[in-house]
Amino acid sequence: MNILWKDPESGVEIIKKGVFFISESSKKYRILNRIPRFVDEKNYTNAFGIQWNHFRKTQLDSYSKFPLSEQRLKRCLGEDLFLNLKGKTILEAGCGAGRFTEVLLNNNADVVSVDMSDAVEANQENFPQNDHHIVVQADICKLPFMVQQFDLVICLGVIQHTKYPNETLEALYHQVKPGGWLIVDHYALSFSYFTQIAKILSRFILKRINPKRAFLITGYLTKIFLPLHKVGKRSRLWQAIMRRVTPVVSYYNDFPELSDELQEEWALLDTHDNLTDYYKHFTTKRKFKHSMKELGMDNVECWNAGIGVEGRGKKPN
Repeated sequence: MNILWKDPESGVEIIKKGVFFISESSKKYRILNRIPRFVDEKNYTNAFGIQWNHFRKTQLDSYSKFPLSEQRLKRCLGEDLFLNLKGKTILEAGCGAGRFTEVLLNNNADVVSVDMSDAVEANQENFPQNDHHIVVQADICKLPFMVQQFDLVICLGVIQHTKYPNETLEALYHQVKPGGWLIVDHYALSFSYFTQIAKILSRFILKRINPKRAFLITGYLTKIFLPLHKVGKRSRLWQAIMRRVTPVVSYYNDFPELSDELQEEWALLDTHDNLTDYYKHFTTKRKFKHSMKELGMDNVECWNAGIGVEGRGKKPN
């Protein structure tokens, strides 16, 4: 895979020399454990890094034995794009531990997996780098790649957690080749979220404390409250009540095919994810579609599904 690199600060070309990428101004970016690093060790995504390194395999289809990640990715891409991933050069922005990396690589795509957190360690451990896979630690809004190099740019479960979602969307679009596609999603604004007082209050506290301590606390909360969710696991009404009176995320209704062990793992993971994210933004389908069209995309489609609203658009040739 031939990728052209740039200094994310100055925009000038950088070249790999030994264990560094070096710019014309002699600025150096280290390569640690084979992963180029373009961010500070401590940043607002540290909590995500902790969760993905702990739950390294939880959301992988090969681990759960259910195609949950494949189904979500296929829905977001659409069948035509999904069936033609072979040989495509893809930027996977906000890769986490690699739930979508696995699907893309299994479909013979060339994948550049990027995350701002040290979830890149988990991703690389799950899917070691080779001629078809590169792992990079970088900020989506300051990517170390020359623009317009990717056939597809995929960013799922991420934009709402960045400081300025519209700037993030624009930065992603810059990476799309003419004729290529941007595939994204975003939390949707809903009255339901604002009735989940236990989650809102817990997050107000947990996102402000040491990420390692917050991880322990979300684990305790899940152990305490998840059994209450399980009591009425077949009742949508019961689950709706539990979402409002406990801070725990559960999937007994959404993914009943998961075993009790996997239900607990997913609950632990997503309770932590839900209560410790530093930024949490919401949008509507109409606003999201408008933001995509404003960037100049063609064939823009948006729909309500998954975590809220999903969308895709094509860069004109």
